[in-house]
Amino acid sequence: QLQLVESGGGLVQPGGSLRLSCAASGFTLDYYAIGWFRQAPGKEREGVSCISSSGGSTNYADSVKGRFTISRDNAKNTVYLQMNNLKPEDTAVYYCAKDTFTFRTVCTIGGGYDVWGQGTQVTVSS
Repeated sequence: QLQLVESGGGLVQPGGSLRLSCAASGFTLDYYAIGWFRQAPGKEREGVSCISSSGGSTNYADSVKGRFTISRDNAKNTVYLQMNNLKPEDTAVYYCAKDTFTFRTVCTIGGGYDVWGQGTQVTVSS
């Protein structure tokens, strides 16, 4: 069974940091780009970041550039999202997702993902 499980969310003060993890099972993580997405209450889901299967290509939403860093450890079947200088507007449920296609050298946060995790809540508040 293909599965993604997110962890690492929580409550943090503005300016703080969190590292989210996305653990994969049931498929070979190396083959796929992975994306991170988020959905705040009352808002549509938006793409946050993605990383290609090799890790050589990444993309970020303008709202998180310079603050978030995506990385992957294929040996551990895990993708990470390091989030620094968090802002209240970063509050959302964060999801990771697997690319539909294998070995794409450039990832996109616009779509094309077919397996999703259950999400982890990130709350930024003082």
